[in-house]
Amino acid sequence: MFLRICSTAVLSLGVAFSAHAKLTCADVLKALSKDLADATCFDSPDLTTANPSATNPTTPANNSLPGVPAGAFTPITDRGVISPDVPARTPITKAVPGLQINARIASDPLGQARFLLRLPREWNGRLVVAGASGTRSEFNGDFAWSDYVVQQGYAYASQNKGVLNLSIVSLNSPTPPAGDPLACRLNPISAIWVHFFDNDPGQVFTRWAEFMIKAGELAREGVKGAYGSPPRFTYAVGTSNGGYQVRRAIEEAPQVFDGGVDWEGTFVDPHAPNLLTDLPPAILNFAALPPDYVTAGFGASSAAAKNIMAAGYPPDIQSDLGATPTTLWNNNWLQFWEVTHCQWQKRLDPTYNTYVSGTGNYNYINRLSFSNVGAEVAAFQNTGEIRRPLITVAGTMDSLLPIDHHARAYARKVEAARSDKGNDRDERQAPYRLYEVQNGNHIENYKQLNFSKLEFIQPHAQRSFDLLVEHVERGATLPPSQCIARGGSIGDSPAQPGHCVNFFVP
Repeated sequence: MFLRICSTAVLSLGVAFSAHAKLTCADVLKALSKDLADATCFDSPDLTTANPSATNPTTPANNSLPGVPAGAFTPITDRGVISPDVPARTPITKAVPGLQINARIASDPLGQARFLLRLPREWNGRLVVAGASGTRSEFNGDFAWSDYVVQQGYAYASQNKGVLNLSIVSLNSPTPPAGDPLACRLNPISAIWVHFFDNDPGQVFTRWAEFMIKAGELAREGVKGAYGSPPRFTYAVGTSNGGYQVRRAIEEAPQVFDGGVDWEGTFVDPHAPNLLTDLPPAILNFAALPPDYVTAGFGASSAAAKNIMAAGYPPDIQSDLGATPTTLWNNNWLQFWEVTHCQWQKRLDPTYNTYVSGTGNYNYINRLSFSNVGAEVAAFQNTGEIRRPLITVAGTMDSLLPIDHHARAYARKVEAARSDKGNDRDERQAPYRLYEVQNGNHIENYKQLNFSKLEFIQPHAQRSFDLLVEHVERGATLPPSQCIARGGSIGDSPAQPGHCVNFFVP
């Protein structure tokens, strides 16, 4: 009864505010004056990405941040990374007038931490704080999360994990550029080399959780300054590395967040599995030296294919869309495997000679004896000790963060943390659910570009958010962990409780 009364009060709060108060930039900037730097605030006719304003767009142009190199700030690119293309993108059915604040977080000694806050005039009393995938900007969730929640009246905040994206080192170098030992090539057949800002001194990955929590705290203060009261409920959402941020927020900051949705979050554990154990065997066996997968003619029964699947990866599938034939593994090999490994290895184990010793030859277990990589990973590991309700949504065909080594591994971590305490009190107070999307993949656009038999995860992530809100605010029971069949939805009485039986269903 108490939760239902509170929920009704929250809804009436939005109506009361819009009818009797005026939302002003001055109030918000005053509330955050000590916390933000280089802040701009504007009154927007529409906080969705359909905003018609040319002077104050909801998502600013790529490379529009002064004083940083090309590639460091790419909002337009970033918002399309985790969300499918039209027509599968979040529908926009109305304009949402309100205020938008773009700023830098003043307390960051490196000067790279950025903050975004959107405040709709018709506020529902709640706040959503988003993580950022990869090394993407605070605008990463604009299609997938912001468009979804601001239309419902939520205030929306985001951040960039305290780090800018990348700078271009060379556009045509067949070997590692001599002037930058931290350079990573974009893919194994590329002559383009980039420098990731998160490999710079001081950019430890522990900052990722720090700035997720900081963004929640700042957003709550901004909301209070704008509307006269703090949000009644605050939720964390995020995808990939942003999903990792959600997990850490729910583990570390129950005083800020009331619950979270983690979509394809990265699992971090010094004892493995982790990205440094998973990526090298995929790189090595795909196209390093015969008898690799390419040399074997992409044979599913080849030793190389079996080695990749033994490293946790789902099976490879052939494209049935697009002008150029490809496979799911080939896409990941070209776009993600090597460059992701390089980025993480140069941050966590910089003494390893990436391109001489070989990305595919990297052996995390062996390196524990020769470097500080174990301690580096342990410093930002997942604990599994969630202190608020948390939902993970993940696809069985994720070929970047394989489901058994990331989503299911985190579920096991949560269960282990609870088993250590010897009771189910944590489940009652902070339930955890894993919703597996049959044939879901890490990259939503692959379904539209190459592989029609993959499934979108975004609709299930957004539905999970709605279910989380119902649970937190109205006491509704979360549906059990389950496999969501192709074309299906999350159900209270699932046909496939627990894990999906197969990674791929034709």
